[in-house]
Amino acid sequence: MANIIGKLRTADGVPAPNMTVFIKGTTYVTQTDQDGVYTLTVPAGQYILEVKSLGMLEGSFPVEVKAGETLRLDPVNIKATAYDLKEVVVTGQYEPQSLRGSVYRVRTIGQEQILARASTTVENILNTELGVRFSNDQALGESGVELMGMNGRNVKILLDGLPLVDRGDLTQSLSQVDVNTIERIEIVEGPMAVSYGTDALAGVINIITKKVSGKQLLLSARVQEETIAKHYNFLQDDGIHQSNLSAFWSNKGWKASGSVSRNNSGGFVGGGSGAIDHWMPKDQWFGSGSLGYSKSNWNVNYRLDYLNEDLLNLGDLNTSTYRQSRVNYFTDRWTHQLQAAYMANQRLSFNFNGSYQDYSRRTHSVIRDYRQGTTELSTNAGSQDTSTFLTTVLRATAQYLVSGNLAIQPGIEYRSDKSTGQRIEGEPRINDYAFFISGEWNIWKSLTLRPGLRFIHNSVYNAPPVIPSLNAKLRLSDQFDLRASYGRGFRSPALRELYFSFFDANHAIVGNPDLKAEHSNSYQASLNWQGLQRGRVKWTSTLNTFYNDFHDQINIGLDPERPTLNTYINIDKFRTAGGTWENAVTLGNLGAKLGFSYIGRYNQLKGEIDNIPDMQWTPEVNTVLNYYIPKWKAGINFYYKFNGKRTGFNAITEDDGSITAQRFEIQSYHTADVTINKQLTKGLMLNGGVRNLFDVTTLDNTSLGSGSPHASDTGPIPISYGRSYFLGLKYDLNIKQQ
Repeated sequence: MANIIGKLRTADGVPAPNMTVFIKGTTYVTQTDQDGVYTLTVPAGQYILEVKSLGMLEGSFPVEVKAGETLRLDPVNIKATAYDLKEVVVTGQYEPQSLRGSVYRVRTIGQEQILARASTTVENILNTELGVRFSNDQALGESGVELMGMNGRNVKILLDGLPLVDRGDLTQSLSQVDVNTIERIEIVEGPMAVSYGTDALAGVINIITKKVSGKQLLLSARVQEETIAKHYNFLQDDGIHQSNLSAFWSNKGWKASGSVSRNNSGGFVGGGSGAIDHWMPKDQWFGSGSLGYSKSNWNVNYRLDYLNEDLLNLGDLNTSTYRQSRVNYFTDRWTHQLQAAYMANQRLSFNFNGSYQDYSRRTHSVIRDYRQGTTELSTNAGSQDTSTFLTTVLRATAQYLVSGNLAIQPGIEYRSDKSTGQRIEGEPRINDYAFFISGEWNIWKSLTLRPGLRFIHNSVYNAPPVIPSLNAKLRLSDQFDLRASYGRGFRSPALRELYFSFFDANHAIVGNPDLKAEHSNSYQASLNWQGLQRGRVKWTSTLNTFYNDFHDQINIGLDPERPTLNTYINIDKFRTAGGTWENAVTLGNLGAKLGFSYIGRYNQLKGEIDNIPDMQWTPEVNTVLNYYIPKWKAGINFYYKFNGKRTGFNAITEDDGSITAQRFEIQSYHTADVTINKQLTKGLMLNGGVRNLFDVTTLDNTSLGSGSPHASDTGPIPISYGRSYFLGLKYDLNIKQQ
């Protein structure tokens, strides 16, 4: 092995951090650090070293290194200024790409924004993004996400490119990731089924964890205290309390990391009756560790993540009997990942990714009798249940550079899902086998095409045999890029939909093992303008439009053979459409983003009832302001989003048996956070601020509901417990070894 060391500077002479440096035609890639320095460890040989900025080649340098030596290159000035530098994206790419170079439309939330928000949850990082909405299930203490009008079961959550398992429709895995280990988040809108398989109809959210390179030791510590509305008690009980210790190390081909965090919330009980304004106490412990090694033309890395979560659901006290139900939901999630790469030569390389996830949720219910001073186990159905979900994913791909303009990527993937539980019939297992192939072809300098196909076989349900996609990127000029895509997406029936049974006083639902997969045809186009770039002033703008047509959507309906029961059936069609306009402006030390979206969702009663519109449209507006004051070494940040009124129709059965439509509305609302970051000494940062500035708690809702279990679509909709205040300290000690 040999080392290549160099330094990049911007056009205005300052170090260029977070720039990507490639060895052309290989998987060897690195990023510059805060001083613009990069280090690559490669086998001995002759190579072409490339540097890119905004998708454009900034430099190409022939290098030759001998085994055991270190080649030090002269500093290189790139064309971009310090205000031009963009995040490099990896989701769905053959190799890391700049945002402008990617054939996909990718949104990134980088480390700077995550630190500026001082977030304690992934939801808080995402809640002001256009097209992203969260819902809360107060009965189960879980949250769901919606992306561009499509619910969470159509959004695939990835951790370092590998899927996270979820129990059902809700994407509770987002709330079960330690924010202290996140480097950045990448959001790819539109179906990504060719690359990532099931559940990616709306797109993917890829959470990418922190890593270090070169010879480095990074030690971090964080503590943060936050109120819940006006309730707070230092370090325990009322309020939110988060702490973290982590370490990252790399040297001589070895890499290792370790992190432990606690996120404790005292919960909240509002003034209303029932659970609508009750937020469960939550205690989460996170642990993670990784170990990797690189040598010659291969590398391997193992990562383990563990979550222990305790949610407490307190029922209302019966003032007649002085009895109260207490339900604990205990969750243990083990996530093992193994990732490896091998470079056979400068044209051919291989990647292997595998994960094994062991997810269990135990329900423990008791009845507390305050008059007698006794506690007894509840005997209600499902009150003492443990559900387990075991998921194995194995994925292998090859990257072959046919020529300088054409690369192909064939791959195979195997996924196995197994579940057990009191409410799940038997111990079902679903095996999914797939072969996929895609290629990226630079037809000429300005046009890139990426076609793809995925072939699927499933052991249980009727999966679509072939999934196609086509992406194209056309560089119209130095300032304009046009992207267009078509993709066919699909969503596998979840284990719960196939085999889950749920009976209580209000529900009678059974699974349906004869379900088919949902599928969609999706179209997207976007125009990106690099805009004004003069010295310290920059303005970019992106206009995006999309249309998604879904068929065989799974929903709850009456079992035709047992009319007294509900079951899951392929009964619905659904469409979403809309557009977004996003702008980013940099003016000296001020960074600003302003975006608009207008998203339509299909009225599913359209085919049954006349005189109602096809689509119901909802506007959104978001704003981000980041202002840095060099003299104070402090930043002031403002995050805002307006979520427009949502409307729809409920079906009403009249006395004469006819069906009519009743229009309902869900109230619009504003959400905003204000944060301040102040560097006290080198490595020590003070964070403080206000969340939910407008004190939004619940939304007025006139819907009659869908009848789904634990539905939050009837009556007031819970959004938050109200305005809160936080203060925290973060310390980083970065030791660069010689």
